[in-house]
Amino acid sequence: MRTARVRITQLDGKLPNLALMRLAAFHRERGDELWFSRSPYRGLDEPDYDRVYGSAIFDFSAERVAKLRSSYPEAIVGGTWTKSDRVTVEQITGGPQDECDYGIDPSFTASLGFTQRGCRFNCAFCDVPAKEGKPRAAGTIAQIWRGDPWPRHIHLLDNDFFGVPKPAWKARLAEVREGGFKVCFNQGINVRVITDEIAAELATVDYRDDSFKTKRLYTAWDSLGDEELFFKGVDRLERGGVRPAHLLVYMLVGFAPGETWEQVLYRFHRMQDRGIRPYPMPIIARRADTLPLGNAHPAIERRRLTIAQFQRWAVRPAKIGVPFHEYDPNAKGWADRDQGSLFEAAP
Repeated sequence: MRTARVRITQLDGKLPNLALMRLAAFHRERGDELWFSRSPYRGLDEPDYDRVYGSAIFDFSAERVAKLRSSYPEAIVGGTWTKSDRVTVEQITGGPQDECDYGIDPSFTASLGFTQRGCRFNCAFCDVPAKEGKPRAAGTIAQIWRGDPWPRHIHLLDNDFFGVPKPAWKARLAEVREGGFKVCFNQGINVRVITDEIAAELATVDYRDDSFKTKRLYTAWDSLGDEELFFKGVDRLERGGVRPAHLLVYMLVGFAPGETWEQVLYRFHRMQDRGIRPYPMPIIARRADTLPLGNAHPAIERRRLTIAQFQRWAVRPAKIGVPFHEYDPNAKGWADRDQGSLFEAAP
């Protein structure tokens, strides 16, 4: 009997898609032939497939999903790109599928997975609690690592690492520390609920950015109303041994009703003044929008600068030295400049 021909299609995301890796392992174990692609289009030399899978994370990938379904009308598409029409790995495989096939991206040498699932919080812009429920332990570092000869680089996809009981998260940090692992808290840590004990524990592990080159912790400051909580967490981290320069902070832009440029720039410069690296995250549907000025410089309104342009400017200001209100997105050479000191290693 002919084995099935299966196309695995990753439509967005920098890291290999864990759900697709599990589907690949499921079909590999059955002896099926696999093709991997990041393109939604059918290539000229591609065969007819018995099964086509796609996965997308972000809502801006809806167009790529539509293109995949145009090329392959029977494609099964999952992921968090939409809150409806969700398909899970378990529905396809008939039960839990923990094995992963890293062949989806042979150039990827790290290991990735979860030590916990779920989240304690209910942020209006996030559907993790609805999708995964309350925090619960899901695995160990030893279970995530691929083993020798792969590097001891761990991408943790946990949404609420410290949401599980203390013995569980302390055991995972001990694994990282004692096993000589470098760990990327890819989804970030919630700085609003950092304690002195958590800060001291974090300082004992080799936390890194997603390329494992730079000392980095990811977190977020999404609401101006969280200013006091945010900086209390930053203070605790610094007392524990985690420098503000090691923090890259995602800042949601365009979500709060009535948000002004004055408020956005206040958050941005407040973090910069503390030595923190801000990274704006625009609401996708509002990327082309501008905001009310508030008391910000009137040139922002006159130039009709958008949220997307603010993000583009914000990752480069320390190197370029141009205030946002003077930013000209059409200036020659701007697009060719690198991302500047925002992503350079802290001294």
